[in-house]
Amino acid sequence: MKAEVDANLCQGHARCWDICPEVFELDEEGHGFVSVPEVPAQFEAKTREAADNCPERAIQIF
Repeated sequence: MKAEVDANLCQGHARCWDICPEVFELDEEGHGFVSVPEVPAQFEAKTREAADNCPERAIQIF
Protein backbone atom coordinates (compact mmCIF):
# COMPACT_ATOMS: atom_id res chain seq x y z
CA MET A 1 0.00 0.00 0.00
CA LYS A 2 1.12 3.53 -0.72
CA ALA A 3 -0.05 6.86 0.64
CA GLU A 4 0.35 10.40 -0.57
CA VAL A 5 -0.44 13.81 0.88
CA ASP A 6 -1.71 16.44 -1.56
CA ALA A 7 0.35 19.51 -0.66
CA ASN A 8 -2.26 21.77 -2.24
CA LEU A 9 -4.94 20.51 0.14
CA CYS A 10 -2.97 20.01 3.37
CA GLN A 11 -3.58 22.82 5.88
CA GLY A 12 -1.18 21.57 8.56
CA HIS A 13 -3.61 20.14 11.12
CA ALA A 14 -1.01 17.39 11.77
CA ARG A 15 -3.61 14.73 12.57
CA CYS A 16 -1.86 12.30 10.21
CA TRP A 17 1.40 12.65 12.10
CA ASP A 18 -0.37 12.45 15.46
CA ILE A 19 -2.11 9.21 14.47
CA CYS A 20 0.70 7.53 12.51
CA PRO A 21 4.14 9.12 12.94
CA GLU A 22 5.68 5.94 11.54
CA VAL A 23 4.41 6.92 8.06
CA PHE A 24 3.82 10.68 8.19
CA GLU A 25 6.19 13.52 9.01
CA LEU A 26 5.76 17.27 9.11
CA ASP A 27 7.74 19.77 7.06
CA GLU A 28 9.10 23.05 8.43
CA GLU A 29 5.69 24.69 7.96
CA GLY A 30 3.82 21.89 9.72
CA HIS A 31 2.37 20.29 6.59
CA GLY A 32 2.26 16.51 6.44
CA PHE A 33 4.09 14.30 3.99
CA VAL A 34 4.64 10.57 3.63
CA SER A 35 8.09 9.56 4.82
CA VAL A 36 8.15 5.98 3.47
CA PRO A 37 7.86 4.80 -0.16
CA GLU A 38 5.69 1.81 0.79
CA VAL A 39 3.54 1.65 3.94
CA PRO A 40 4.66 -1.32 6.06
CA ALA A 41 1.84 -3.84 6.61
CA GLN A 42 1.79 -3.27 10.37
CA PHE A 43 0.94 0.43 9.82
CA GLU A 44 -1.74 0.08 7.14
CA ALA A 45 -4.65 0.40 9.58
CA LYS A 46 -3.15 3.47 11.24
CA THR A 47 -2.46 5.01 7.82
CA ARG A 48 -6.09 4.53 6.82
CA GLU A 49 -7.19 6.00 10.15
CA ALA A 50 -4.98 9.03 9.49
CA ALA A 51 -6.52 9.47 6.03
CA ASP A 52 -10.03 9.17 7.47
CA ASN A 53 -9.22 11.83 10.09
CA CYS A 54 -7.73 14.38 7.70
CA PRO A 55 -10.18 17.32 7.74
CA GLU A 56 -9.04 18.43 4.28
CA ARG A 57 -9.12 14.90 2.79
CA ALA A 58 -5.56 15.53 1.59
CA ILE A 59 -4.37 11.93 2.02
CA GLN A 60 -4.77 9.49 -0.83
CA ILE A 61 -4.23 5.76 -0.35
CA PHE A 62 -3.56 3.41 -3.22
